Amino acid sequence: MSARGWKELDVLFISGDAYIDHPAFGAALLARLLESNGFRVGILAQPDWKNPEAFRTMGRPRLFAAISAGAMDSMVNHYTAAKKIRRNDAYTPGGVAGKRPNRAVIAYTAAVKGVFKGLPTVIGGIEASLRRLAHYDYWTDKVRRSILIDSKADLLIYGMAETALLEITRRLDKGEPLENLREIKGTALTTKTYRGYIIKIPSYEQVVESAEAYNQAFKLASEQENPFSAKVLVQPHGSRNLIINPPALPLSEAELDQVYDLPFVRNPHPSYREKIPAFEQIQNSITSHRGCFGGCAFCAITHHQGKTIQSRSEKSILNEIDKLSSQGNFHGTISDVGGPTANMYGLGCGNPKAEKVCQRPSCLYPDICKNLITDDQPATHLLGAIRQHKEIKHTFIASGVRYDLLPMQPQYFADLLQHHVSGLLKVAPESTSDRVTKVMRKPGAEIFTKFLKQFRQHSRELGLRQAVVPYLISNHPGCTLEDMIEVALYLKHHRLKVEQVQDFTPTPGSLSTCIYHTGKDPFSGENIHIPRSAKERRLQKALLVYHRPESKSEVLEALKICRRDDVAKELFGKQQPELKNDKTQENPRSSKTQK
Repeated sequence: MSARGWKELDVLFISGDAYIDHPAFGAALLARLLESNGFRVGILAQPDWKNPEAFRTMGRPRLFAAISAGAMDSMVNHYTAAKKIRRNDAYTPGGVAGKRPNRAVIAYTAAVKGVFKGLPTVIGGIEASLRRLAHYDYWTDKVRRSILIDSKADLLIYGMAETALLEITRRLDKGEPLENLREIKGTALTTKTYRGYIIKIPSYEQVVESAEAYNQAFKLASEQENPFSAKVLVQPHGSRNLIINPPALPLSEAELDQVYDLPFVRNPHPSYREKIPAFEQIQNSITSHRGCFGGCAFCAITHHQGKTIQSRSEKSILNEIDKLSSQGNFHGTISDVGGPTANMYGLGCGNPKAEKVCQRPSCLYPDICKNLITDDQPATHLLGAIRQHKEIKHTFIASGVRYDLLPMQPQYFADLLQHHVSGLLKVAPESTSDRVTKVMRKPGAEIFTKFLKQFRQHSRELGLRQAVVPYLISNHPGCTLEDMIEVALYLKHHRLKVEQVQDFTPTPGSLSTCIYHTGKDPFSGENIHIPRSAKERRLQKALLVYHRPESKSEVLEALKICRRDDVAKELFGKQQPELKNDKTQENPRSSKTQK
C-alpha cells in the first residue's frame, strides 16, 4: 500500500486459503477483477481469527470487507466423513492443518465486525454459497439457519461472484446506501418485511421440525436455479425473511476471456517459504470453462457454478499458455485443460427458447437431452492447437471426463486416448449398481462397461499401456451392503482395483445430502435406504477395496450378514480365513432410522 501511495483500501478480501495469485483461486481472481476496474484491493489470507490485530494489518477499507472460507467449505476441509480431524490442508503452506477456523465465514465476519464497527460485510465463496438457505449440517446432525443469518453479514453472494461483486462495489463507491442493494442477481439478504416476492418456501422453523417440509423447501429452491427464468425466493427465519434473488446470468465468452486475461502472477505470495499442495497440483493447468450440466445428486458444482457451460475462446486459452510457457519454472507439460468436466468445453443448449424455461437438473440424466449440443469440434480443435504450440511437449486431461458423452464425441475420444492420457484416465462411475446410480442421477453399469471396453480396445490398437482409474463412493444414500457386494464383483470381473475410496460426506446444498437427512427423495417421495451405522459404513468401504489383505475379514463379515458366503471364493480364491462368530450382526437395512 505504501509503495502504491494508498492510505486506505476500497475493498478488503479475507480468505481462508493462502494467497495464490492464480485464476484457479477465487479471492485472487475477484481481487484482480476489482483492481482492473480501478479499485484499491487488499487480500488478508488466513488471518488469526483469535487476534483482532491480525485484521487491522491493512486498516479499515473504505467500502466493505469481502469474506470467504476459501476454496472449500471449512467443515469439509477440517473433517473426514467419519468426523475425524484431517491432518493436513492443501490450501495452506506446508499443508499445515488448523490455519482457518471451523465455520470460517462466521468466525471471520464476527472478527471483522468487532474490529471495524459498522463496516459493511459481504460473504461469498463455496461455504456461503451452499449454506445460503436453511440447511442440514452433517457435523452437528441438525438443520442450521442460513449462514447469512448466523454470520450477521449484510449481503451474501452465491455462485460465481464476478457480476454481483462488481455491481455492489460500483454502487457503494457512488455513495448508494447499503440498504438499497436489494435486487442484485446472485445475492441474498434479510429483511423484516417483503412485498412482491414470488416463491415462499417453508421456514427455517418448519424445516427443522419436518423432513417433509425440508424436502419441499429443497424442491422449490431447486426449481428456481435457472438464471433465465428463476423467481425470488423467501424463507422466513423467525421475525426475519431471507431473500434469495435469482442466480446471476452466465458470463459470455468475451466476459470470461476478460476475467482470465487479467495480469495474474500465477504464483503464491512471495512471503511463503513452504510449498502449497493445492498450487503444486494446478500451477500448470488451464481452466477452459466453468459450469456443469451433469446434475449428479452428490455434487454441488451445478448449485454453485451453474448448469450453463461458459467456455473461454481458444485465443484466450492460447494466450494464457503463452504466458505460462514463458515462466522459468515451466518445463513444457500442461497438467490439465478442462473444468468441472473436461469434455463439456464448447457445449451447450441448442434451443435458446427452451433453455430459458428449462427445469431439468441434468442434460444427461436420465437420458441425453435432445437440445444438447454434443459437437466435439471445439474441444478437439483446441487440443490440436495446444499440441501445435512450440513450447508444449505434453498436455494431459486430469479433470475427468463424462464417459456417457464420449459416444457422441468420437474424435475427442480418439485424441484423448492417443495424446492426452498420462497413463491413467480418471472417470467417475461412482457406483456400478443401477439401483444406486439411479439415486445418484448417474448412468448405470451398462454404459460404463461399454466405455471400459472401448477404452481398452482403442488403447491396444494404439499400442499404449493405459488404464482407467474409477472413482467410486461408499455409503451413498440408496446403497446397501448387497449393492456393494455386486460392485465388488463387478470390479473383480472387469479387472479394476480401487485404491482410494471416497466415503460419502453429506456436504451442504446437494440433493444427496437432502436425501441423507430426510431418508426420502424430495422429487419422487420414494423412501431411500441410508447407511448410518458405523459398522455398515466400515463394511461398505471394505468391499470396495476387497483386494487389500487387510480388508478380507471385514469383507467376509459383510458376506455373512448378507448370506452371500458363496461370493468369497469368487473374490478371494479357495483359501479363506475363518470368520469369528459375531454376536452383533445386524441387518444392513435396519440402520435406516438410526442417528
